[in-house]
Amino acid sequence: MKRFFLNNADSRPESSGGERMMTDSRLKDLVETGSVTTYNGKHAIYCLTIIGQIEGHYTLSPDNKSTKYEHVIPQLVAIEESDDVDGLLILLNTVGGDIEAGLALAELIAGMRKPTVSLVLGGGHSIGVPLAVSAKKSFIAPSATMMLHPVRTNGMVLGVPQAFSYFRKMQERIARFVTDNSHMSFARFDELCMETDELVTDVGTVLEGEQAVAEGLIDSLGSLSDAFAALYEMIDAQSNYG
Repeated sequence: MKRFFLNNADSRPESSGGERMMTDSRLKDLVETGSVTTYNGKHAIYCLTIIGQIEGHYTLSPDNKSTKYEHVIPQLVAIEESDDVDGLLILLNTVGGDIEAGLALAELIAGMRKPTVSLVLGGGHSIGVPLAVSAKKSFIAPSATMMLHPVRTNGMVLGVPQAFSYFRKMQERIARFVTDNSHMSFARFDELCMETDELVTDVGTVLEGEQAVAEGLIDSLGSLSDAFAALYEMIDAQSNYG
């Protein structure tokens, strides 16, 4: 069966010229979006990287490594509708970023029918936590960490009850999503977010890989091979069921 690229839909070529076109297409996707589709294994897997800071409604400085949510949203839609992609692997190394943009991406991933697996490498902090748990199966590298903390904001904040009510509701939205998509309780998530002995001049908790699994936030410790194995298992199970 022919395979087609998700972006710049070029069929798998047979000639050397076609192979060069295929390579150019894959390199373009890699440079522009940090994504790649693998066709050499048992199944076709789309690898999506979420790195640096998640950029939302405001453009970040060019000096910042960032993931633009307006790039990721159409990628997720295309992956879900593509017959040529069997599963999605999400690699996370993020410090967080725009709350609404990150939560929007997490909701999209959680609502996908395609098998999805996330792997936290380095860090999955702040709004990266909902993104990590949004996949059907989540892994974290032993050396990676995840930071849980209350909602923060930049710029001027009016010192009125309505402003703090909004922050509280936003925090509840995040906590509800995380606890609905992991094995951590709402009360425990809130407790870790409000910890005062963990961070300097801040509140919150940093969980290392084993701690994140022990707390029920992440499903398993693992590496790239574990993530692929879990994806293949889910794809096979879905194919057999179908």
